Parts: sequence; C-alpha cells; structure tokens
Amino acid sequence: MPRPLLATVHTAALANNLAVARRHAPRSKVWAVVKANAYGHGLARAFPGLRATDGFGLLDLEEAVKLRELGWAGPILLLEGFFRPTDIDVIDRYSLTTTVHCDEQLRMLEMARLSKPLNIQLKMNTGMNRLGYTPEKFRAAWERARACPGVGQIVLMTHFSDADSERGISEQMAAFARGAEGIAGARSLANSAATLWHPQSHFDWVRPGIILYGGSPSGVSGAIEGLGLQPAMTLASELIAVQTLAAGQRVGYGSTFAAAGPMRIGVVACGYADGYPRCAPEGTPIFVDGVRTRVVGRVSMDMITVDLTPCPTANVGSRVELWGAQLSIDDVARACGTIGYELMCAVAQRVPVRAE
Repeated sequence: MPRPLLATVHTAALANNLAVARRHAPRSKVWAVVKANAYGHGLARAFPGLRATDGFGLLDLEEAVKLRELGWAGPILLLEGFFRPTDIDVIDRYSLTTTVHCDEQLRMLEMARLSKPLNIQLKMNTGMNRLGYTPEKFRAAWERARACPGVGQIVLMTHFSDADSERGISEQMAAFARGAEGIAGARSLANSAATLWHPQSHFDWVRPGIILYGGSPSGVSGAIEGLGLQPAMTLASELIAVQTLAAGQRVGYGSTFAAAGPMRIGVVACGYADGYPRCAPEGTPIFVDGVRTRVVGRVSMDMITVDLTPCPTANVGSRVELWGAQLSIDDVARACGTIGYELMCAVAQRVPVRAE
C-alpha cells in the first residue's frame, strides 16, 4: 500500500478562478499563465479547467508543444521568448506567439526562414530590470520589428514588479506610456495583482497566474478573501503514529522542541522530500482531523510531527491537510518565510497526484 499522501488538483476550482479573473477584467482577453508545469499542478491536469481562456502563457517549448497535443488550437505565448535560432523552427511549426525582449532575438528573427510571420509581444522594461527594452529604446525596437518580414502582429507588453502597490503601478505605467507614446497596437500589462486591483492597467490582454490556482499575489491570504477564489490544490496525508510525551521530552532531529507538559504528538506521512518546506518553524499551521493545530519539531525527510492537544480524538489514520480548502497555502508559506508559489511548484515527483 502506498504512503497516505496525496495531492489533488481541483478542475472546477481552476475554472472558477479563471472566471473570477474575467469578472475583474471584463473587457480584456486572458492569457492563462501555466508556466512551471502549471505552477506545479500539472499542465495536462490543469488544461481542462482552464481551456475557456483566450490563450496560454508559459516558458518552455516542450510544454507549448504539449498544449498543442492536448488539443489547444488557440494562442500560446512564450513569456521569455526563444534562445537560439532552432527554437524559431518550433515556434513556426506550432504557430506560437513569442515575447521579444532584446536585439539578439530580433536579429534571429530577421535571419529566420519562416512559413508565415510570427506574432510577437515586444517587451518594455519599466522598472523590473530583468527583461525588455528601456522606454528610451523601445520605439527603435518596435520600428525594427515592424520592418522585419518575419514579424506579424506586435503587442506591446511589460511586467510589473510592484503590482500590489499603487505607487509601483503608477510609476511603471507612466514609464510604459512614455516608451509607447505614438505607437499603435494592443497592450498587455496586468499580472494577477494588477488584474484584481488595478483596472487602469488591463488594456487588451491580462496575464493572471497565481490567482488561477487560488493563491494570493501578495502572499497574504486575507488580501483575496471575498473574491471567490478557490484553492486548486489540496495536499493531504494521514497520521501514521502517535506518541505520548512527558514534560521535558523532546521531538525530532536536533531536539528543537521540548514538551512543556504531558502531550500527544502525531506523526504525519509527509516531509521535505515530498516538497513540504524543511524550514517550517514550530507553530506552522496544519489541520488534523478537521482541527487547526501546529507543527512541532524539525521537519524531516519523510515525516512531520504535530501537536495533537487541540484534537484529542485524532489517532492513527486521522486525515491531515497540509494545505487546501481548510488551510490556505499562503498561510503555510507565510509561516515559513516564503510564498505560496514556491510551495505549489515544490511538490515532489514522488507525491501521487490526481485530478478531480
């Protein structure tokens, strides 16, 4: 019998979350971002829940091809573009849309032999300082792209570094307006946070990512309360042992936790080899037998120990929710000093996953 650890991907939640994004940007088309294997949910598992989108955004050419093989005939956007001339052959064959963010990519497009012009999204660097042309160099890049026979439709895009702050949005939108002044064409600016909270940034396309999976763009679960988003993943296990400690007895590697008095400790079949963060401190929330309790002791490779004081009837076989409908993944991540994105993407290959 396999270990009682299972990740469940909820197809209906994905469809619901896409609908929430549409309600917040009703006049925009949607790129559903499914990079990193759909944020750890699995591209093939996420696809049925997100197929009502207008297009998919991702990074990897193999994942783009997989979407075509799953039956998706609509737009697919490569968010980082391409890296070598041979990539352009695949882009051409599968009719992909590509981001262009530097002169090297433009040069490869100018030299490419294509069956048809490629649609591109020309990226402006408005303050993230990762990819893209500065506002001062953007028009020259656009004119060069427009003159390239291998380029079809050009959408103007940027990416927000501070979309959960009004100041960050205002500054980057001002930079974008300056760089794109007088240039015709559709615009794509809004990520998840901007889709939810900054309608002035919506324009023609929005690019929601984390909200499609029920996570908070700010990393704070309270920030999305009342919006109707639903967790798209549940990670659940069971208690596989129960220990009774006397006062002063310790738990786990390094003996980092000592019982203040008599107490019951539950052992959960999940550890850092399954993707649960090893750095989870004492007090990290977890649900046992439907009751919120806490992690105690150090997370080990295959097991977590939890305080059973709030759930006295819990015993071997009791259900444990590490995150899901009862416990926001953002709350777990926040306790660990990270964000829900990382936990979603970190679920290990050895964890069984099912879609429902």
